[in-house]
Amino acid sequence: MTVELTERIEMAESGEPSLDEMFELLERMPAPEGYRVEIVEGAICMTPQRTTHWDIIRRVLRQLEDRFGEDARITSDVRIDFPGYLNGFCPDLAKIAEGAVPDEHGNLSYRDVEFVLEVISRGTGRNDYGSKRDTYAVAGVPVYLIADPYQRQCHVFTEPKGDEYRTQRTVDFGEPIDLTGTVVDLVISTEQFPHD
Repeated sequence: MTVELTERIEMAESGEPSLDEMFELLERMPAPEGYRVEIVEGAICMTPQRTTHWDIIRRVLRQLEDRFGEDARITSDVRIDFPGYLNGFCPDLAKIAEGAVPDEHGNLSYRDVEFVLEVISRGTGRNDYGSKRDTYAVAGVPVYLIADPYQRQCHVFTEPKGDEYRTQRTVDFGEPIDLTGTVVDLVISTEQFPHD
C-alpha cells in the first residue's frame, strides 16, 4: 500500500497523468468497435479481437465455469490495476478469488487475481511474454497462461517469486494443460483451440 501511494505521489509531482486520468480520457475517445484498450507501462495498447482470439477465451471460460460454477467471478477485458509504472491491464480472462470485494470505486484488486489467460495478438505479443508476464509475477498471480495461436502452443507460468515465475512449461495445442495442484485445480483441454 505504501508503494502504491508513493507511486501516485511521484506521478502527481512529475505532472504525468494517473491511470484513472488516462482511462477517463480514453472513455471520451472510444476505441473502434471490436478493440480492447489497456495501458501497459504507460503505453496505450489497442488490440483487435479476432474470432480465433475469442474462441480460445470462450473455451477456457467454459472450463473454468464447469469447475467453479457460473457464479464464480471470472472477468474478461475488465481493467485491473497492477503494480509498476501505469499498468492498467484488461486480461483476456482473470479468475478472481472467492469472497473478493471491490474497492469503493468498484475496482478489483490485483491481489485477488488467481489466474490470468492472455491470448496472443500479433501486435501485443511482446507485452504478454514480457512486461505483463513480469508484472503478473510481481503481483503474485499464481497461474498465468498464454495461449499462442501462431505457435499453436500454450505457455504456463506458476510459482511467482519476485519478477519471475519459478515454473514454466509449454504445452502444444491438442494436449491437456494440467493445473491440478494449483489454485485453479483443473485440467484444461486445448483440443478444440483454433489456430492461425
